[in-house]
Amino acid sequence: MTGLLLGIFVYVSVQLVIGWWVSRYIKTEIDYLLAGRQLGYVLGTFTIFATWFGSESVIGASGAIYSGGLAGGTADPFGFGLCLVLMGFVFAAPLWKRKLTTLADLFRERFSSGVEKLAVFMMIPSTLMWAAAQIRAFGQVLTASSSLELEIAIAIAATIVIVYTVLGGLLAVAYTDLLQGIVLIFGLVALFFLVLFNTPDIAGIWSSIDPDRLTLRQPPGTSLLDRIDIWAIPLCGSVVAHELVARVIATRSPEVAKRSSIAAGSMYLGFGMIPAFIGLVGLHLVPGLEDGELIVPIMAQIYMPTVLYIIFAGALVSAILSTVDSALLVASSLVSHNIIVKSRPDMAESRKVGWARIFVVFFGILAWFIATNAEGVYDLVVDAAAFGTAGIFTIVTFGLFTKIGGKFSAGATLLTAMSVWLSATYIFDLSWAFLLSLFCSIGVYLAVAFIERFIVNRL
Repeated sequence: MTGLLLGIFVYVSVQLVIGWWVSRYIKTEIDYLLAGRQLGYVLGTFTIFATWFGSESVIGASGAIYSGGLAGGTADPFGFGLCLVLMGFVFAAPLWKRKLTTLADLFRERFSSGVEKLAVFMMIPSTLMWAAAQIRAFGQVLTASSSLELEIAIAIAATIVIVYTVLGGLLAVAYTDLLQGIVLIFGLVALFFLVLFNTPDIAGIWSSIDPDRLTLRQPPGTSLLDRIDIWAIPLCGSVVAHELVARVIATRSPEVAKRSSIAAGSMYLGFGMIPAFIGLVGLHLVPGLEDGELIVPIMAQIYMPTVLYIIFAGALVSAILSTVDSALLVASSLVSHNIIVKSRPDMAESRKVGWARIFVVFFGILAWFIATNAEGVYDLVVDAAAFGTAGIFTIVTFGLFTKIGGKFSAGATLLTAMSVWLSATYIFDLSWAFLLSLFCSIGVYLAVAFIERFIVNRL
């Protein structure tokens, strides 16, 4: 195990060195937050793929499928993969053409500075939950690779992630994403074939899987609204996630933004089938796991030679680093760019970058606290995708593609979405809380837009 930990340490150290080397070329806020808007097809595709294909796609999804069958992976990999395709076909080019630094800039330009600030404070919690999910997954990899307790492993993971993020910025991550994506894909494909060819009677094991575990249909008794909600969270909630938007608007043209998103989504759906396969057969090969999210690390330990396992574990760790790097950058950019910098427009570029790095540390510590108090990676990811994002999705869609509504519509929609989701989730324990908040958001937006147009504007 000492050799494995040493291998992971070396792999992470390489990422830190690359981050430090590239950070020397960071001169402006755009360099740090958006990689200078210079990402081409290859870097654009792999940075979107690597950001999205993180711990939840390997650790969380395989664990959910291990416990609940293929239906447990409805959101991931299927929903989140289709989310990237939806981004490419619908949102990528219009968002890029706005020349935004953060998604909150759209709300200031389209609605008002008040809506911008309100959106900032609503987007940060979901971003922190997303970062916490990655940190927790990093900790689980360390736990599976050593005798470390999960809490200690999470603390180590958080420290590494914070240092890595402060150093690199998006420009460094874009370069490391290419390497990380290739190595992770290689590792997953290798694990798939090792399990396939080194497991006695794998065909018999597959045929013995309960047919109910091989369908996306939810368990009997699941209502239609619940079924829609399960798909709506990753599709509508995550397509406006700032982690994704930041990568899209960091590309060098609207065409690159569109095609890179579609390509990344296709890769996500394809390679996401491997953790799903591991989760399905893992129940028979490694039965009785108390924590299903450990199935991929354990299967890799069982089937992979030591050297290959070290490479695979390092690739998984670096993919987690890539995802959490983006999440912490997003949280930092929302506060530093949309709150601090906007209050002092004459601030020097070096000061802007400095503020962004300070908030990376601050939000990294908060994400660590959330990670130590969460039940699992998959739950964190789903909550992150649902937390207030129905309102964000509504005002982004209306703001980008229509002239309907103004600042009152947007503000009322954001407050309604958050209030409905929180009350439906934590007070009424409603299983389709996100869908309800989405319906209410659209209704409130249109109703207030009507009032704005025909009543307020006539006063």
